[in-house]
Amino acid sequence: MGKILQLSKNVINQIAAGEVIERPFSVVKELVENSIDASASRISVEIGNECRDIRVADNGSGIEPDDIVPAFSKHATSKIKTSEDLFDIKTMGFRGEALASIISISKLTCTTRTKDFDYGTKVMCQNSEVNQSKTGCAIGTIMDIKDLFYNLPARLKFLKSAKTELAYISEFMQSIAIIHPEISFELKFNGKTTFKTNSCSNQLDCIKEIFNPETASHLKTVLNEDKISGLKLTGYASTPDFTRATKKDYYLYVNSRLVKCPVMHKAIDTVYRNLTGGSKFPLIVLNLEMPANDVDVNVHPAKREVRYKNPNQIFNFIYSSVDSALKSCKQNSFQGFVKQSAKPSQNDDSAMIFENSSISGIFSSAEEKSEDTVYARPILNIVKQEPKIHYTSAPVQSKLIQESAFIKEDVIIGQYQKTYILIEKENGLEIVDQHIAEERYIYEKLKENKNIDCQLLFISDVIPIAETDKNILESNKDKLAKFGYEIDFISDTEVIFKKIPQILSKISPKDILSDILKNISGNIDNIEEKILITTSCKASVKANTYLNQYQMEEIIRNWRTCKNPETCPHGRPISHFFEHKDIAKFFERNK
Repeated sequence: MGKILQLSKNVINQIAAGEVIERPFSVVKELVENSIDASASRISVEIGNECRDIRVADNGSGIEPDDIVPAFSKHATSKIKTSEDLFDIKTMGFRGEALASIISISKLTCTTRTKDFDYGTKVMCQNSEVNQSKTGCAIGTIMDIKDLFYNLPARLKFLKSAKTELAYISEFMQSIAIIHPEISFELKFNGKTTFKTNSCSNQLDCIKEIFNPETASHLKTVLNEDKISGLKLTGYASTPDFTRATKKDYYLYVNSRLVKCPVMHKAIDTVYRNLTGGSKFPLIVLNLEMPANDVDVNVHPAKREVRYKNPNQIFNFIYSSVDSALKSCKQNSFQGFVKQSAKPSQNDDSAMIFENSSISGIFSSAEEKSEDTVYARPILNIVKQEPKIHYTSAPVQSKLIQESAFIKEDVIIGQYQKTYILIEKENGLEIVDQHIAEERYIYEKLKENKNIDCQLLFISDVIPIAETDKNILESNKDKLAKFGYEIDFISDTEVIFKKIPQILSKISPKDILSDILKNISGNIDNIEEKILITTSCKASVKANTYLNQYQMEEIIRNWRTCKNPETCPHGRPISHFFEHKDIAKFFERNK
C-alpha cells in the first residue's frame, strides 16, 4: 500500500489556517475587512470567553443565498477572477482563504441577508462542514465564532492572556478606524464597550475622537502628489516635540490597506532622526495611494506585507513628503527685534530699532566672508558694546515690520536659573532652554556649510585612550577630519589633537575626545551625524551660565531661523509655551 495519502479537506484547511489565522486578532481582521469590502457603514465586534468567542456584525451588502456555501470553500472569492487580477487588487480580501480557515478551527454561525431578498440565510459550520437554512434577519452579515481553536489544543497552548490578545484586537480596531473615518466602529469585551468611533466626515476628526484634541493639535498635514508616477501621500505627522518611546503609533497604509512596510519606516525614521535623536518616535498616519499594479500585496496570506516595483522611488517620495510637511510649520521667522519706544523725541510716531549688525553672532563673520566657510566663536565671546540705536518715523517702522517674517514681537523678560530664557508673547509665556536652542542653530549651520574652519593646536595635552578606541578613531580619521578634527597617535593608548574646529577653541581637547568616543563607541552607524551633534553640543552655551540681554536676544534670534526649531539634535524639546488663559485660570482670574 502506498505511503502518500491525500489529506482530508478539514486538515488542509487547518494547515492553511496556521498561516491565515495566527490568533484571535487574525479572525477579527479578516472578518472586519470583509465587512469593509461589503460597504458597511457600521461594524460591531464583540469578544468573550478569553477571546475565543468572536462576533462581527455589519450593515453591509450581505451574501446572497446561492453564494453562501461557496463563500466558505477554500479559494472561493468574488473579488478576483483571473491571475491578472492579482496585480490589480482594489479590495481588502481576495485570496478566498479566511472563511475556509476559520470554520476548520472553530464553530461558526453566519446570518446574512441582501437587499434583494425578503429573507436571510443562516449557515452552521463546524469541521469544515456547512449546513444552510432560511431565517429572518436585517440586511447585512453577522459572523458568530465560538470556541476558537477548540480542535487544536497545541495552538491554544500558545495563546497569550486574554488581556494581551484583546490588546492586539484593540490596536487593529484603532488602526482600521483611522483609515476609514466614514465607518462607525465598536469593540466590546465581555459585554462592555472598550472602543467606539462615530462616522466622521474627515480623518482628523476621527483622530481627535480616538486620541484627543490635544494630540491632534500636534499633528501636521502631509499631502503630496506625483501625477506622473501616480503616487499620492496623505495623512498626518506629529511635530518633533510630540513623540513616543516606541513605533507603536506608526499607522501606515498602502491604498488604505494597513501594512508593515520597512521602506516607509526607514523614510520616516530618516526624517525624524535629526529631530528626535533617533530614540523617540512620532505619531504618524500615512496612506500611500499608488497604481495597484506597482505594488504586490500577495506576499503573505495575512496580506500585511507589500513589495514595490520601485522601492527607492517610494522611499524618496515618503521622505520628501514628510520632511516638507514638517518644514512648512517651522518658525523661520524674524531677522531682527523691532521694539516700540517711549517718546524718544517730541513726536509719538517714532520708534527705536536695534541694528543687528552691532551684535556679533556665532556665525556672523563667517557669513560675511564666505557661504562655504564657518568662522565660529563661542557665544560668550559676544561683543559687549552697547547696540547702536537710531530713530525712524512711523511709516518706515511699519515698512520694516511688514518686511519682517516676525509678526508679533518677542519680549525677553530674562533668565530663569541661568538656564532658561523667558519670552513674553502676545498670547502667552514661552520658556526656551538656552543650551539646546543654540545647539540646534549651530548644528544646522555646521550641516549647511561644506568647510569648517579649524584651529591649529601648537600645544596639546596627551590624551590616554583604550586600544579599542584607537581602532575606532583610526578607521574614522577621514570623517573626523571632515568636521575639523585632526588626531595624531603617539602610541596605541595615547593621542593628541593637532587641529580642532575653531568653534571649540575654548573647550578642553580631552573633553572633546571623551564626548566623541562616548557617542560613537560600540555603534558606528551614522557616525558623521554623531560627530556633528557632538560638535554642536560642545560649542553651545551651557546651562547655569549668565547671559546679558543682548546674548539672550541673539540666541533667540538665531534659533528662530532654524528649519527645525522644535527639538535639539538629541531629540529634546527646546521650548514650552503657556497660554495666558491657562495662567489666568490657575490664578482664578478668568472668573
